[in-house]
Amino acid sequence: MCGTLGIILADDDAHVNQMLFDGLTVLQHRGQDAAGMVTCKQNGGGSGRRRSRLHLRKENGLVKDVFQQHHMLELRGNVGIGHVRYPTAGTSSCAEAQPLYTNYPYGICVAHNGNLTNTKELDEQCVVDLRRHANTDSDSELLLNIFADRLADGGGVETGDVPGQIFAAVEEVMRMCQGGYAGIYLINGIGLVGFRDPHGIRPIVVGTRGTGPKLDYCMASESVAIDTLGFSLVRDLGPGEAIFIDADCQMHSRICHPNPTSNPCIFEYVYFARPDSIIDGVSVYEARLKMGEALAEKLTRIYPEHDVDVVIPIPDTSRTSALQAAYHLNKPYREGFIKNRYIARTFIMPGQEKRKKSVRLKLNTVKSEFAGKNVLLVDDSIVRGTTAGEIIQMARDAGAKKVYFISAAPPIRYPNIYGIDIPTREELIAYNRDEQQIAAKIGSDWVLYQDLEDLESSVSACLEEGKRPDKYESSCFSGSYVTGQTIGDEYFTALAEGRNETSRQKSAGGMQSSHNGCEAMSNNQRLRAGSMGRGCESLANNQRKM
Repeated sequence: MCGTLGIILADDDAHVNQMLFDGLTVLQHRGQDAAGMVTCKQNGGGSGRRRSRLHLRKENGLVKDVFQQHHMLELRGNVGIGHVRYPTAGTSSCAEAQPLYTNYPYGICVAHNGNLTNTKELDEQCVVDLRRHANTDSDSELLLNIFADRLADGGGVETGDVPGQIFAAVEEVMRMCQGGYAGIYLINGIGLVGFRDPHGIRPIVVGTRGTGPKLDYCMASESVAIDTLGFSLVRDLGPGEAIFIDADCQMHSRICHPNPTSNPCIFEYVYFARPDSIIDGVSVYEARLKMGEALAEKLTRIYPEHDVDVVIPIPDTSRTSALQAAYHLNKPYREGFIKNRYIARTFIMPGQEKRKKSVRLKLNTVKSEFAGKNVLLVDDSIVRGTTAGEIIQMARDAGAKKVYFISAAPPIRYPNIYGIDIPTREELIAYNRDEQQIAAKIGSDWVLYQDLEDLESSVSACLEEGKRPDKYESSCFSGSYVTGQTIGDEYFTALAEGRNETSRQKSAGGMQSSHNGCEAMSNNQRLRAGSMGRGCESLANNQRKM
């Protein structure tokens, strides 16, 4: 799961760098592994094919650390795209930080959110049929190369029908690529292209700003970035849809797949998205309120004589559900855990031991809220059980008499293959365990999960009848994959080998530091005198080392 952002401003002399920085900061919850942005000057007024230098800066780390003042000064231009990375395919190498770039045709960059499921076939096609080289293990680079090749093969934009050529290239991308994906292409001198997979699994929205004949446009993974930057939300991109914003800031759109279906990822509403975002017409905040209400109803039904004294959320995502659950249970809602906001989200952290240690660094208890009480802990989900077990022990250490644990999501028993790093089945605590066994494993007195039907109803209830999706992408709960994969096939065998903790540690152990030339094509890493960190990349592929 990653965060993507693209902005094009109608004023040729304006600069998008600060807006990209602010927008990526707002989207930081979607990925804390790496950040990057690329900008350039786009000339409108009929001169849309004039190309300028692309300015790229990307590195492992948080947005605030990757972009220093001297980088921002170099990131000039009125159009740009940005990315925050959460690794699922490939590695955490800085070479795979995005945006990614290819020089032919025109100079194209991509910021991609999601995961392709047929990368083996695509890699072979790129090498054998397209004769294009992918320099990383990232599926995003395949997505970039396929689009670039199809755009060049179609005759390019010189034929005159610029939108038609671009949409034809996207149609080919969607024909060849399987999985859940959404993102933005920047085509130097041509414009921005936003796209969403034919199932609509990964989210992307578009917004506008201004009142004149030319508007500013912004595309982002979540509407919260649109709001924060002062744009007005227009709509979500539909399944299989592409939007092209040309150099004159005119918007064109087309459905680029013959049979799109609406299958948005339900885990966005449970965990990933910010509560102030709206995804496919659903307020994430309202959906989480309804999840809490459904949880309270199930708890009352299963444990009518429960002795819960207080409801306490696990910060931050579960707060909304916990608040509504407490209301319907007629029990006090209390903040029993105080969060250190400078620690990364543990679900996103690589490595079991690192996640376990991080829990104690991230949370501390308000002991008076636990002492002598039967506490009901509410979390958004339980994945490996590492975090839940540590939190339950913290509650007992703080003096809780009994600790009950409820999850706003159903049991996670299957891996996710569309961009969420839910691990192999054997690492999932709900794999081959019932609720009683899970409670014993994490140390709670009992555990209660949301029913999948109730979860889907909680989200659908926020929509009008005619606007509900065909089916939610809920494979990590149900084991049913909208792109046709079946548990146990060759794809899942290869996935398990790449995702288990041992292989991750081996991969991490072999990675080079991004400050020691980890990129084979280091893109001009000259240091500025008297400044910290590398300068922006000129995309000149200059391999000189310091």
